[in-house]
Amino acid sequence: MQSEINPWSANQSIDTDKLFTEFGIEPIEPVIPEIHNPPAFLRRGIVIGHRDYRPIVDAMNNNTPFHVLTGFMPSGHPHLGHLMVMKEVAWHVQQGGNGYVAVADREAHAVRNISWDKCNEYGREYLTCLYALGYEGETYYQSTNNRLKDLAFEAAIKMNFSDLQAIYGFGQETALAHAMSVATQVADILFPQEDAGPAPTIVPVGIDQDPHIRLTRDIAHKLRFFTVEMRDGYVSVRSKNAPEEALAAVHTAFPGSKKYEGHVDIKGAGLADVDAKVRSIEIEYGGFGFYSPSATYHYFMQGLQGGKMSSSVPESFIGFCDTDKAVKKKIMGAVTGGRMTLEEQKKLGGEPEKCSVYLLNLFHMVDDDDELTEICRACKAGELMCGTCKKATYERVKEFLADFKERMDEAEHKVDER
Repeated sequence: MQSEINPWSANQSIDTDKLFTEFGIEPIEPVIPEIHNPPAFLRRGIVIGHRDYRPIVDAMNNNTPFHVLTGFMPSGHPHLGHLMVMKEVAWHVQQGGNGYVAVADREAHAVRNISWDKCNEYGREYLTCLYALGYEGETYYQSTNNRLKDLAFEAAIKMNFSDLQAIYGFGQETALAHAMSVATQVADILFPQEDAGPAPTIVPVGIDQDPHIRLTRDIAHKLRFFTVEMRDGYVSVRSKNAPEEALAAVHTAFPGSKKYEGHVDIKGAGLADVDAKVRSIEIEYGGFGFYSPSATYHYFMQGLQGGKMSSSVPESFIGFCDTDKAVKKKIMGAVTGGRMTLEEQKKLGGEPEKCSVYLLNLFHMVDDDDELTEICRACKAGELMCGTCKKATYERVKEFLADFKERMDEAEHKVDER
């Protein structure tokens, strides 16, 4: 495993160009023009890559079913670093997606040794934040979802330790519960299709979570009864582990098709139509019929002291319940993209792309694109000093948190109603 793509690391640097090339992640930019009224996280390049996002765009544009799923590991209090993925989930639900959010308490307990009581406490805070953003959909804790556990068991049948070693770097010292938490995460990603029926599923995540996506796409494929592929002028439905009666049902469903040992060849039919019918036959005969999940990837929101904003590093983040005094102290002491001296700042300008304070504005605190562009321009031109920018950003954050806390208070009852 390469250390730069460890899903559990709180401090890592990722070469995104290398990651995209090596693992086949596509840039999101070419897809954005196909999206009606794209949100800021797409317009501003915060979401930078995707796997198989076009089926989701097609579903949004054509008003056909799709799911959106993400999870939060309750290892600490939620903070601004978690807000981006919350916004992505809420937005996809607003575009017609069926929403699912998992509280990954089994993972937190296994990987971070968080007590079950603390998992519940932190989980409630995450869910309250989501409801405050207007999220509507399903939520659950891993530890109490028995159907999820059953699905995790099925997924684990298709996994072996060499897979986990290659993807995550697991070794002899790795706790079995850690490996089990991976199977549970795979089940999380597939659960919306098990619960509400097979459909394209989008999983918005940080770039460091790609190993989970790659593994789940592989497991989803392994759990299918059939592969459906276009060959020289015909569609071939090939059995992977389908019951013989299911293959016979495919043959019957397409008059004129030819049945062979382990596959059925169909002429005069479209790939999409055959795929849809085969999926329904698979489900009828006890299969899952999963679509391979899609993903979008956003880059990290830099911590206030550099590195990744992380719940395990309190000085790196702004919590939703931080006091004004604490917020001001953190922002005024944050690492910026400014120069060493005032003279150099005026002469050379700042480097906003390296500045944790500018990134607060880019991600969340400045809604107007033109205003953000002017902040960036003034910084680079040496017209905006770091102290002035920090004070203005603190005022924005203070206003945002005051409003968000009110919305959290109003939404808290929804956690108990879920």
